[in-house]
Amino acid sequence: MRISLLAAGLGLLLAPLAGQAQNTNSGTDKFAQLGPELPTPNEYRTASGAPGPKYWQQRADYNIRVSLDDQKQAITGAETITYTNLSPDVLPYLWVQLDQNILAKNSMTAATQVGAIPTAGPAAGRLSFQELDSQLAVQEFDGGYKIATVTDAGGRPLKYTINHTMMRVDLPTPLRPGQKVAFGVKWSYNINDQLKISERSGYEYFPQDKNYLYEIAQFYPRMAVYSDAVGWQNKQFLGNGEFTLPFGNYRVSITAPADHVVGATGVLQNPDQVLTSAQRQRLAQARGAKKPVLIVSQDEAVKNESSRATGTKTWTFAAQNVRDFAWCSSRKFIWDAMGITEEGKPVLCMSYYPKEGNPLWGQYSTQVVAHTIKTYSHFTIPYEYPVAISVHGPVGGMEYPMICFNGGRPEKDGTYSQDRKYGMISVIIHEVGHNFFPMIVNSDERQWTWMDEGLNSFVQFLTEQAWERNYPSRRGEPRNMVDYMRTDKSLQTPIMTNSESVLQFGNNAYGKPATALNILRETVMGRELFDYAFKTYAQRWAYKHPEPADLFRTMEDASAVDLDWFWRGWFYTVDRCDIALDNVKMYRINTKNPGVENARIRTERQAQPQTITQQRNAKDIPQTLVEQNPDLKDFYNGYDPLAGSAQEQARYQQYVNTLTPEQQKRVGSGLNVYELALRNVGGLVMPVVLQMTYDDGSQEIQTIPAELWRKNNEQVSKLILTPKNVVSFVIDPYQQTADTDLSNNAFPRQSTPTRFELFQQGLAGPAPQNPMQQAGMSSAAPGTPGQPAPMSPLQRQENKPNPDGRQPRPASTNGVGGR
Repeated sequence: MRISLLAAGLGLLLAPLAGQAQNTNSGTDKFAQLGPELPTPNEYRTASGAPGPKYWQQRADYNIRVSLDDQKQAITGAETITYTNLSPDVLPYLWVQLDQNILAKNSMTAATQVGAIPTAGPAAGRLSFQELDSQLAVQEFDGGYKIATVTDAGGRPLKYTINHTMMRVDLPTPLRPGQKVAFGVKWSYNINDQLKISERSGYEYFPQDKNYLYEIAQFYPRMAVYSDAVGWQNKQFLGNGEFTLPFGNYRVSITAPADHVVGATGVLQNPDQVLTSAQRQRLAQARGAKKPVLIVSQDEAVKNESSRATGTKTWTFAAQNVRDFAWCSSRKFIWDAMGITEEGKPVLCMSYYPKEGNPLWGQYSTQVVAHTIKTYSHFTIPYEYPVAISVHGPVGGMEYPMICFNGGRPEKDGTYSQDRKYGMISVIIHEVGHNFFPMIVNSDERQWTWMDEGLNSFVQFLTEQAWERNYPSRRGEPRNMVDYMRTDKSLQTPIMTNSESVLQFGNNAYGKPATALNILRETVMGRELFDYAFKTYAQRWAYKHPEPADLFRTMEDASAVDLDWFWRGWFYTVDRCDIALDNVKMYRINTKNPGVENARIRTERQAQPQTITQQRNAKDIPQTLVEQNPDLKDFYNGYDPLAGSAQEQARYQQYVNTLTPEQQKRVGSGLNVYELALRNVGGLVMPVVLQMTYDDGSQEIQTIPAELWRKNNEQVSKLILTPKNVVSFVIDPYQQTADTDLSNNAFPRQSTPTRFELFQQGLAGPAPQNPMQQAGMSSAAPGTPGQPAPMSPLQRQENKPNPDGRQPRPASTNGVGGR
């Protein structure tokens, strides 16, 4: 270790510290309180981050009747919305969201999409057929709502105005505080092919068996939120900023082909009319099962694929205190379920999936749903809804109350890679987790994507790690965020940016806030303080509409940790963490004892190597003149200035007599003092996690709070006092602060080898097999005539006959998701 060694008195050691008392910050003080940035507390939202004594929110209840046309892939619906004005304001009109208009011919979303054909690099002058087909599909698709009527409770027409994805309904009489109004809407729209137009819902067509699988959401005109924070949240839906919705009760009747299986938000109200006796018995068994029970087996689903029953069935579902509703329908569905209990309340965890999803889905989906509900409930609030559903389709992942749509399909031979397996598990965790953020803790997604996606991605990380030891999580670990945070600042936007204006959407709205929360938990606050404060936020704002300030204030209020510096740096800027250890100076106490100090100096001198001149003179000058002529020697030729003298010893003793016993002990302790020169290169003030390695091989970690930088945000010196000899210092050894440049973190500097690859251009081999295929585990492709799809362990178990031939006795005959 190259450390400058200086002998100094105790008084000299303290002298440099006086210069750090002045604040030399340039620009904004990074530790200034977030006063101007946050809204002023009031009787609706308090300075503590809790809802105020006069907090209010609106309510919207729905009675919906909708029909699925499996021949034309279209929806026809009618609804009655009962809107209750719980605000202190008089409302002359209401705003309704028409989200399907994102696919209308005159869509603002399509018109404002940017794109270009590259003019340089490998893709210069190239546009793929997939990109071209996608652009054309959007242009040619006749999407968007066809609003037939808007009427009052008596059936009389109401005046309405459609502005892209928003519809204003003008009320004949203004709606006063405490009043409610009911009105009806009739509409229709065409369902998009998700493989051509990848939206949040739609259909997938399976040509081998000529069937459709429908995942249906945003299928009905929905009330916008009116709140104390923003008034009407009627910002246009452009694609990224998702949905802001009020809570209410839903009763939804879904008419579908008679041989379809339908799943939805809420509890099935008419199981006797739409389920077979066997299916009702299996559901009853599933409620008390420790493992998933098949309600519709793969054999039954495969048989159902070829059926074309005439007529329709109407499935009726009811959901209480939810902000939205979604559903799925197909004759291809395999359906399994298992029950769990969360704080004494039963939850039926279920999955719907085609055979193409096996064996992955039968083995994992419902187990992942149950694990997610339990883990999120532990870190936030108990899950209070009666069901939690995962549906498999082509969508990567999308969330709704009690139901979500998830991708992740094995190869046609039933094998899959590790990436596919863990990708599927992760997307199910993420989308089921959205039940908590934002379906229960109901943040404004249209304005702040990070408040649901970022918080959810963070708890997803905790849930993944509880699923399997060292789970390969994509987001959460600070080191996974480094590549994004070191990109040029012009390519980044602060987290506190409107959803539609965010650059690098996944990194900014998902990864960075999740990483920030993990750093708060592991490094800044500690797990105990963080977990309590985070749970407090969830408890305070469950079934309410929180804003960013409510989260920021609650986290501080419940922990007594000043975090304004953290919110400012991570959420309001694009600064990055890059803390450099520029230099280390080593000091030892000058004991003034001639025996000790002279011996130290002698040892140091002897350790010094000869200069190149000295080495060559030893060879080229056999004898100096003094060596040849002893008469030239005098007293000093034999004098040893480090031998010590009686006078030096007497002066030392006189010095010792002036010290107290404690000071005498300190002088002789052999204490080492290291002065570390720290520099904030990236601009983001952060704690300094310091690892010291001693000459005996042992190590010690010190975490210095970020307040170290409070008087100088750019550079500070820190003294480390230890009786042991330090051979190296390393900042952030476990990469827990997302430091973007590790090359300046160690003293002495450490080099990290990097591999490079030699390659030949123009060589391309066949696509690599996944490890299961390499191991010879392939089987017949799902859907191949005469060959069933691979089965999961659950399905193999379910296909075994009962030894005694008896059917399990049902515990009850309640409907799907019944308590």
